[in-house]
Amino acid sequence: MTAEKDIARGLLSIEAVFLRPNDPFTWASGIKSPIYCDNRLTLSTPYVRTLIEQGLRDTIQTWYPECELLMGTSTAGIPHAAITAQMMGLPMGYVRGSHKSHGRNNQIEGRLIPGQKTVVIEDLISTGGSSCETVDVLREAGADVVGIASIFTYGLSASEAKLKEHNVVNHSLCTLDTLVDAAVEMGHITPEEKEKILKFRANPSDESWMK
Repeated sequence: MTAEKDIARGLLSIEAVFLRPNDPFTWASGIKSPIYCDNRLTLSTPYVRTLIEQGLRDTIQTWYPECELLMGTSTAGIPHAAITAQMMGLPMGYVRGSHKSHGRNNQIEGRLIPGQKTVVIEDLISTGGSSCETVDVLREAGADVVGIASIFTYGLSASEAKLKEHNVVNHSLCTLDTLVDAAVEMGHITPEEKEKILKFRANPSDESWMK
């Protein structure tokens, strides 16, 4: 099994996950965040990309051994679904954010046979909303969605509640707890900054973590 800390170190080394507790980012929702995630950068770095695809393969084989189909989320999950499917000899497809406005008006691209045991490949679990929307679309089309395999999760309580509400489980290659531990070891942040980040995770709407 690919080590979670190796994934964390890889994400940090290429700044696919960037920690800035003293100069926070602003999310689209207006929330101030000490963390920014762009896992698309992993595609440009072969050794990190390999760690991730091996990790996704291992996760699927361990937690979803019955898997018959991989479906990527649009857009960041698509290449990881494709590479992992190739490694495992499985079919794959992806789910658009909305129906196409032309042709067959597809929202699901690729062949989906009703009843197929399907794993959703996601790059990031933040609130869990987009992942659960993808699961809903697949289930409405007849897929038997057995779970989600993702690269990174913030571990927000909102995402845990959303996944439970939609009766779907997620297994991530890397969690925020492991990532901040690795960040301290690598000198990216101090132990005090680590605590600020974890305080943010406990309640993102409460900006007292910045003080």
